[in-house]
Amino acid sequence: MAANDLSAPLGLGKRKLLSLPLGLVGAGLIAIIVTTALVWIGVVDDPLGGEPTAVVRLERTVEGLSARDIGVANVGAEGDTIEGGEDADGKKAADEATLGPRFEPAPQEQARSQQTADAPASSPVTLSIRPDARVQEEGPFGSLPKVADNGLRPLDIYARPVDTTFPNIPRIAIIVTGLGLSQSGTQSAIAKLPSEMTLAFAPYGGSLDRWMQQARRKGHELLLQVPLEPFDYPDNDPGPHTLLVTLTGQETAKRIDWLLGRMTNYVGVINYMGARFTATREPLERFLKEVTRRGLMYVDDGSSSRSLANEVASGARTPYSRVDVVIDEVPRAADITSRLLQLEGIARAQGIAVGSASALPVTVDELVKWSRDLEERGLQLVPVSGSIDRSVR
Repeated sequence: MAANDLSAPLGLGKRKLLSLPLGLVGAGLIAIIVTTALVWIGVVDDPLGGEPTAVVRLERTVEGLSARDIGVANVGAEGDTIEGGEDADGKKAADEATLGPRFEPAPQEQARSQQTADAPASSPVTLSIRPDARVQEEGPFGSLPKVADNGLRPLDIYARPVDTTFPNIPRIAIIVTGLGLSQSGTQSAIAKLPSEMTLAFAPYGGSLDRWMQQARRKGHELLLQVPLEPFDYPDNDPGPHTLLVTLTGQETAKRIDWLLGRMTNYVGVINYMGARFTATREPLERFLKEVTRRGLMYVDDGSSSRSLANEVASGARTPYSRVDVVIDEVPRAADITSRLLQLEGIARAQGIAVGSASALPVTVDELVKWSRDLEERGLQLVPVSGSIDRSVR
């Protein structure tokens, strides 16, 4: 035993220090740092957390942007408006617009028609609401339609243009009748129905001029309903000023003037009832000759199988069309849908079909639903003036 072992107190002897390689210690420290960094990046959402940040709220507005900062599409000519908008002078642009004649346009109308045809398909069509002085004259009961000195007809001026991009596509015209009698029904039909549908107004309605303007601003082509004598008259009376087969020529002319003077800006007339009148040749001839003389079209409502309207219109050279299907003869949704499918079949078989309907709420709702995907089904909705070409002009 060494001397120092005996002389040193227990535990106070000289200790040996732990000796490890310095390289191993350094590698361990680096591994700890790298592992900590990887865990931080993988677990924490913002690996740059703690650095200064700023959040900018983007508003959905164009205030403060110059015109060159925004790309604008579908801009019309200066002063043009859509859907009854106002120009810089505060006047309705639609008030000044007139539609060119259907067959031989005068230069100014042809230019306007071409401008309408060149407009994007999505642009609404707004029709003129002011009577055109060239095709109007004062009658004993109001303004009456007439053929202009240059041969222009109200039918030519007030017709809605038809898109002829696809000339061979089957076409359907829908006429909604009985408007002007119920304020709520008329307003609903004008607001909801597609503008390609033709609206027919009863001559007994109030504020017909106001309704005419609203309908034309929405792009609807218009007809005037004319009451004609049914077989069971007077038990079944269409109303005052009904055209009867027993009337003299002078009385008939007086009643026609009263009826045609009830409103303006319409392309033609459609019968209201009239099974006896349309089956009696002589009074029907007098009536259709007057319709032709005044530059209008005639639409047979298709309610009578005994009607001579097609034959008589051909002899009188009256622009003519007829209704193929009464859509809401049974005013139930399922029946209306069935009739619309029938109308589609006629259009595909014949190239064009015409349907008529009343302005009942259920009918308006079904027409709106039916028309939504009409083009996707390979069909085109047109105004009734677009159906004249299947018959005599």
